[in-house]
Amino acid sequence: MFGLAAILLIVFLSVVGPSLINYDQLHIDIGARFSPPLTGDHWLGTDPLGRDVAARLFIAGRVSLAVAFSAMLMSAVIGSSVGIIAGEYGGRVGAVLMRVVDAFLCFPSIFLLLTLAAFIQPSPIVITVLIAATSWMEISRIVASEVRSLRTREFVLAARMAGLSGSWIMIHELLPNVIGPIIVAATLTVARAILSEAYISFLGYGIQPPAPSWGNMLNGAQQYLSIAPSLAIIPGLIITIAVTSFNFIGDGLRDALDARSER
Repeated sequence: MFGLAAILLIVFLSVVGPSLINYDQLHIDIGARFSPPLTGDHWLGTDPLGRDVAARLFIAGRVSLAVAFSAMLMSAVIGSSVGIIAGEYGGRVGAVLMRVVDAFLCFPSIFLLLTLAAFIQPSPIVITVLIAATSWMEISRIVASEVRSLRTREFVLAARMAGLSGSWIMIHELLPNVIGPIIVAATLTVARAILSEAYISFLGYGIQPPAPSWGNMLNGAQQYLSIAPSLAIIPGLIITIAVTSFNFIGDGLRDALDARSER
């Protein structure tokens, strides 16, 4: 519940927060450079160009959360599809698909992500696709394992005996019964997507200025740590809270959806 409350607050501030501030994220006031937090109308201070940190933080929240949620949806669709097909058909089809998953897992995802980002013109859509392309494998393994345990259950055997097609069984029989693990894995994927976006933006391969994201706000703050540490502390703290909250939500959903867990 703490994680859910924190995420709802972050989402609310990202959506409504910019309308509560007198400045937009691109407004430059050279005379107000490096203003500390709680200075006049600048709730969280200003950056080296005099731009309001709160306005940039809230807009960055829209960008970072939109990238994370979109990447989660894409990776959930890809991973669930691969996992259900591999688990249902098994044999050579399942073995080939799982070896493809293993091949992707052999590469550290952050290095693969950085390599791809270095050769492609970065934009929010491109970053979303790249994160999704490097984060679907865990979901596919979880789903494949669950489907293999379900394919011999009575309701699946009855569907086969009734002459229903394999695609109908996968969509109407197997998918509803693995939706719990998919939701848990997808929730944890959001947390990893936020970190991935922050990594690549911090290293300069992600969302490009002047569009703000939590990652590139950290990138822009690193050379001013000695004179304005709040420029790095604030976005770093938001990333920490968001990632921790999504992990809390994932753990809570795992306990709630696992029928074998102790009550």
